[in-house]
Amino acid sequence: MTLCTPARTPNRPRVQRPHSPPGGARRLLPAGADVSASIAVFLIALPLSLGIALATGAPLQAGLVAAAVGGLVAGRLGGSPLQVSGPAAGLTVVTAELIQRYGWRTTCAITVLAGLSQLALASLRVARSALAVSPAIVHGMVAGIGVTIAMAQLHIVLGGTPQSSVVANALGLPAQLADVRPSALAISGLTIAVLLGWPRLPGRAGRLARKAPAALVAVGGATVLAATAGLTVPRVDLPSWSSHALPGLPDGPVLSIAAGVLTITLVTSVQSLLSAVAVDKLVAARPDRGRGIPRSRLDRELAGQGAANMVSGALGGLPVAGVAVRSVANVSAGAVSRASTMLHGLWIVLASLFLVPAIDLIPLAALAALVMIVGIQMVSITHIRTVTRHREVVVYAATLTGVVLIGLLEGVALGIAVAVAVAMQRLARTRITREERDGRQLLRVRGQLTFLAVPRLSRALHQIPAGAEVTVELDGSFMDHAAYETLNDWTAAHRAHGGAVELTGPTGSRIADSPDGHAPGPASGPGPGSEPDTGAAPAGGTQPSPHPCCRPWTPWHNHQCAVLPAPPLTPAQDPPARTGHQLAHGIGKFQRNTAPLVRDELARLAREGQTPSQLFLTCSDSRLVTSMITSSGPGDLFTVRNVGNLVPLPGEESGDDSVAAAIEYAVDVLRVQSITVCGHSGCGAMQALLGSGPDEPATPLHRWLRHGRPSLERMASRRHAWTRISGRLPADAVEQLCLTNVVQQLEHLRAYDSVARRLADGSLTLHGMYFHVGEAQAYLLSGDEVRGYDDVFDSVPPATLAAKAS
Repeated sequence: MTLCTPARTPNRPRVQRPHSPPGGARRLLPAGADVSASIAVFLIALPLSLGIALATGAPLQAGLVAAAVGGLVAGRLGGSPLQVSGPAAGLTVVTAELIQRYGWRTTCAITVLAGLSQLALASLRVARSALAVSPAIVHGMVAGIGVTIAMAQLHIVLGGTPQSSVVANALGLPAQLADVRPSALAISGLTIAVLLGWPRLPGRAGRLARKAPAALVAVGGATVLAATAGLTVPRVDLPSWSSHALPGLPDGPVLSIAAGVLTITLVTSVQSLLSAVAVDKLVAARPDRGRGIPRSRLDRELAGQGAANMVSGALGGLPVAGVAVRSVANVSAGAVSRASTMLHGLWIVLASLFLVPAIDLIPLAALAALVMIVGIQMVSITHIRTVTRHREVVVYAATLTGVVLIGLLEGVALGIAVAVAVAMQRLARTRITREERDGRQLLRVRGQLTFLAVPRLSRALHQIPAGAEVTVELDGSFMDHAAYETLNDWTAAHRAHGGAVELTGPTGSRIADSPDGHAPGPASGPGPGSEPDTGAAPAGGTQPSPHPCCRPWTPWHNHQCAVLPAPPLTPAQDPPARTGHQLAHGIGKFQRNTAPLVRDELARLAREGQTPSQLFLTCSDSRLVTSMITSSGPGDLFTVRNVGNLVPLPGEESGDDSVAAAIEYAVDVLRVQSITVCGHSGCGAMQALLGSGPDEPATPLHRWLRHGRPSLERMASRRHAWTRISGRLPADAVEQLCLTNVVQQLEHLRAYDSVARRLADGSLTLHGMYFHVGEAQAYLLSGDEVRGYDDVFDSVPPATLAAKAS
């Protein structure tokens, strides 16, 4: 392997990539927890796979093929170690429609093409974009599929045959109720009763009994009832594997086939990725905090699902996706690696070969009842409450109705259209009022100023008499270019006719104009989330120039973009006096605007004391605003800042035990649940460390930076793999050292007795974090060498940062 050497820096050891990543010998035999978990998942997956195959109208063996392939292929190649894949109830409607339209062999070919599409998407690294879909659309889609499944299976539960659509099934239900088959109803009733009652068994005996999966007990009990009572009901009939149908060439209109491929690709991908994220949360919530289990790599998971769909389709199986029910069972059963998922696939294969006589005894009505309950549970009350709380119930209802009445892809498209319309309506919800106060015109704008509000804004502005003194009060977090041009042009025209215009924020604080005397533009006026609070010269006078720190669309609500109106400096004063004035001005804004909002919470913290959940150790760099990048508030973080985010080894602080004292206090007294070491790009301490030599003067800074020498040695060592950032090597030696330093400081933390004790009992976790200042992007360390994983920092989208960091 070619050695990669970064740019040389004077007085710095030469750094080379190692020949191979570190790590010990791999485990040859699966852990006992994985074996027991795989059996639990297998007992759930076997009846569900048969039931889903029955619901789609596919050969029953296709469900077993998909379950086996999902376990063996997706389990081995996927990026979510504990996620279990197989035939999913969410694909039932899509697959049934494809089978009815094109036949089984063509449906298998479509599954293979969908797998190829997933591989292509994975190569483009677009997996995280699936998480940008509104949860209301996803939940509505799942609920619509659940309603469709439940309505179809209800006919089989009653002893009849389902129709081709939800509407037809609903219209045919009265006739079906008049012609109920008692034997099928008895089997289905027992299955439903066991499914609903088994998890609620009381007492110690109930706890022991609940270790057996409800699905297995329900189907097993129905099978025993049918056999012992001699009921004449249709049963599973697995044909010989020698007659199993394999895929053929797609036969049908090209556009229709492409639509089928697209539908399978989108549904399987979104479901699998969302399930993988949910699995990560479940793993983190376990008593062991998921220690030793890496987080899901979504692009790899998408590639694994694509490979599984190709293999499943080629072997005559149903489409494969990550399945929440089986994944939850896997995590809850204590699985610790992907061996559990793969073993469950192996058990499916063995059952398909050697348990066929027992499987053939299962009544179809029991499988139909099982799938019907699964469909009903897909309409989650929790999801409905969530979308209602976030005022997205209209999007949810539109998606659900569209999926039920029109079709899956059409329903999702309808949901997206409604979501866009709702967002536009909220964006356009701008209230503009005008009144006269003390001979001065007051124009209030409440809400976002976008092009949608321009007609109303323009109408209100032109109702103001020429030559009047005007105050325009802007109370919003966003102004687009169309609104800016409208306000800017009107202001210039009004001043040209002798009028006076003053722009203020919601608290009456003035907003600085641009140097030409016009209304504030994007760089100095209200941008997204900004409310500049500065002084403005009287109308017609010279306006103050924007402060050099101004940037378009400043993201901080109280960022002060323009020079503050300070009193003239006297000979006894110097420029720092102006800085003190700015500080006092900022404090005044806090007392006026922020203090009333946080006073109750701070009063509670003052009474109860601090109970932070995390020790956050980061650099003293002024660009690192911890509360901003972690979305935290008072009492959330116990923060320690020092030059270079260093953690001296115990006993090496030479009289300054401040960091060690903070660690001991946070771990032993505050009982924090996690410690995060956060580095950042362009760290001056790391630059100084790279440029330091043996003859450097013993200043306080260089004496402190000696605690970072192990990081420099780690980067130069051939025993350690170079730390990567989101799959790529760092841009330069400084970034490499910044990343390596985070990993090294985590290793230093483990040397503290208090930390080691809490890590041993599983009550404390360590996290590495890197913040790229220029990109405003946070990265989380997916593993460290102490645990045997590669040192890789994965990027975190804003929507999931809090979830991944928790």
